[in-house]
Amino acid sequence: MSVIENLKDKKILIWGYGREGQSTRQFLKRCCAPASVEVFEGKREEINEDKYDLIIKSPGIRMDDDSPKYTSQTELFLEEYRDRVIGITGTKGKSTTSAMLNHVLTHVYPGKTILLGNIGEPCLNFFDEITDDTLVVFEMSCHQLAHVHVSPHIAVFLNLHEEHLDYYPDMESYFNAKKHITSFQKESDVFLVGEDVPEIETKAKVIHMPYDTEGDYGLQILGKHNVCNANFVLKIVTEVLGLDRERAIASLADFKGLPHRLSFIGEHGGVRYYDDSISTIPDATIMALEAVPDAYSVLIGGMDRGIDYTELIEYIRSHPEYRYICSYDSGRRIYDEVSSLDHVYYEETLEAAVRLAKSITPEGKACILSPASASYGYFKNFEQRGEMFKDYVYKDDDARI
Repeated sequence: MSVIENLKDKKILIWGYGREGQSTRQFLKRCCAPASVEVFEGKREEINEDKYDLIIKSPGIRMDDDSPKYTSQTELFLEEYRDRVIGITGTKGKSTTSAMLNHVLTHVYPGKTILLGNIGEPCLNFFDEITDDTLVVFEMSCHQLAHVHVSPHIAVFLNLHEEHLDYYPDMESYFNAKKHITSFQKESDVFLVGEDVPEIETKAKVIHMPYDTEGDYGLQILGKHNVCNANFVLKIVTEVLGLDRERAIASLADFKGLPHRLSFIGEHGGVRYYDDSISTIPDATIMALEAVPDAYSVLIGGMDRGIDYTELIEYIRSHPEYRYICSYDSGRRIYDEVSSLDHVYYEETLEAAVRLAKSITPEGKACILSPASASYGYFKNFEQRGEMFKDYVYKDDDARI
């Protein structure tokens, strides 16, 4: 039975009314004929579950157990179209890899490709646009995967790092959510997995992907990690889908990347500025410093989600050639460990941190916003943080000493 038929004449509750909740309501109105649709934004214990046939939960709402009465956008979409979906998850790089894959497929795949999911486009917005020749590139977050019971035909798990520990009680719970990308695959499916991802039981054909930074693809985006992302893309396009390798490599050189991911925002006062606001873990900040030519200063800090900063603290101690400007709660936590070092600073806000960076970064060098922390509590999201960084860079023309 199709999803449309299954939803017919059902009493449905949409739990959560953010971007996905609103998209779900439009989907039900546009494509389905439910008996009723209600919206709720409160706590689970306030829901009268007996009143509804189905409850469609938004991904940001935490629910610790599974219940057959609950589903999600992601699960509904996969129930209908899993055979056409390439699902991509991982702690870091999933947006860039998804966008890169979609870019390459538009050049080498003869049919239609659609990029959706956590990258900003709710999947049900496209439910009635999928045709027989459509390939769907679906960026999947841990929250979207947490309660699904269907996996995509081609699944990609790039990497696993400590993250989202403000939401999940421990790393095991976080990993358990993400591994659903392959847990329900079939023998005819394919699973590509990075070398630092723990073993997952799956029926799919497994392709182990090493952290391979070799490959001269003429990429416009910085960082060895993006060469690794490109190798995932080429493996999918050429070996899994059997498409032309030379055309795929040629198209990689045209990929311009996504905003707030080591994005060059301009030169000001002789200093080059890069926005890596997407950086929420220590490893991302370290990779940013090693990717940007003539990097000198880096702005660190944001919401403290309790992740382990030992790796970054040790890097700060052993790399005095950079200037580290810490801010906010996680920045204070890092600074307190290395405050005796004269190449580490603390400023309360991003604006003050940018002002200091302008005064200490020599001409010809680069300054990077790469916070190693979430933006929440100080900014609406990482996008706003990146835009405010850019505004502060160009705000005080007389800030340099």
